Amino acid sequence: MQQSVVAVAGALVLLTLFTAAVAAADVEHGKALYQTCAACHTERPDALGPSLKGVVGRKSAALDDFRYSNPMRRANLVWDEDNLRAYIQDPQAKVKGNRMPYGGLSDPKDVEDIIAYLKVLK
Repeated sequence: MQQSVVAVAGALVLLTLFTAAVAAADVEHGKALYQTCAACHTERPDALGPSLKGVVGRKSAALDDFRYSNPMRRANLVWDEDNLRAYIQDPQAKVKGNRMPYGGLSDPKDVEDIIAYLKVLK
């Protein structure tokens, strides 16, 4: 009985932490920050970057209508939150030699907000 109480209490703590982290991310702020990204990441066929609509959960270099760099094609990533976080913070460290001319975003809150927005960008 005591083990099940401890397990339930542990699960509640994890749920609370997860809920707090999700609530902490500001989708609207992420949308505002994303406007910088949208300069290159659009739906246009001549866009400098691939579309980021539906990027969360997608495999890297997966869109047929975009010409990815060789390093990005070899990266073999799935754009989950951890990979997105690392890439947004330092694209060259995550995928060395990629073509994205972006130095990264250092504020962890901004990174989380952009990821929150990318999750709803379908």
